[in-house]
Amino acid sequence: MQKGYIFDIRGYSIHDGPGIRTAVFFKGCYLHCPWCHNPEGQSPKIELIFTETRCRGCQACLKNCPRQALSRYGNQTLIDREKCDLCGICVEGCLSQALEFVGKEMTVEEVMKEIEKERIFIDQSGGGVTFSGGEPFHQAEFLMSALQECKNRSIHTAIDTSGFTTEKLIRQAAGIANMFLYDLKFIDEEEHIKYTGVSNKQIIRNLRILSELNSNIFIRIPVITGINDNPQQIDKLIGLLKQLPGINNVDLLPYHYYARNKYQKFNRINKLKGIEKPSESHLDNLKSQFENAGFKVKIGG
Repeated sequence: MQKGYIFDIRGYSIHDGPGIRTAVFFKGCYLHCPWCHNPEGQSPKIELIFTETRCRGCQACLKNCPRQALSRYGNQTLIDREKCDLCGICVEGCLSQALEFVGKEMTVEEVMKEIEKERIFIDQSGGGVTFSGGEPFHQAEFLMSALQECKNRSIHTAIDTSGFTTEKLIRQAAGIANMFLYDLKFIDEEEHIKYTGVSNKQIIRNLRILSELNSNIFIRIPVITGINDNPQQIDKLIGLLKQLPGINNVDLLPYHYYARNKYQKFNRINKLKGIEKPSESHLDNLKSQFENAGFKVKIGG
């Protein structure tokens, strides 16, 4: 039975497509965007995390760890991920639940069981399921099976994707999924590589393919202050989108601070620490720029 790695299933979502939706978050991503608000989705593996605000400081985890993979620095419990084999002894012995696993191996049927719990809200609102992450195409076979099962049950599906996958897979998904929430960050390839670690050539090529296939596409643009929000960058994005028939909807997603504590839980450095959120007036100006080019624009998901 086919299995995949999921780090969250969130019901009653209203920001991931039309209607009330269930959002299924896949682990694993090819990109490493420093503004990522779901860092728990970057690694394809199950991970151990530490939440400082829950910790009582008893240090039982340090004493119990058979591989000595844990250490203390101030109020932080640090995890040596080279030593940690995810045995779970520290998690079982942590009465305050300061240590926990992120990610769970699930079958398609187990995922569908969770989706069906929200079926009444999905059906009554004209909603559906959104496969997000991470990057859903990182677990492509599992994604296709889940999409097909939703289709068999007449459940509307959306894929929230960076578009970084093969042409074969994007075409396969286009034949099953009802909608794509397609992230665009930069048009300049060098800037894309600098900030995400990968080229955007295949991303743009796949977007053109979806447009040619008349797929239902909502463009999502993260707005990161001082990085991709200047008028020149926006003009380039608009220039590309105007070439693609059938793309009318653009969501501007302003950078926010919600993920700051998540990076701490993973003992990772928040590379955008100090970056300010875009102002409302700036977002309104960007919105007008897209609207003047003929697009329907929404600020936020």
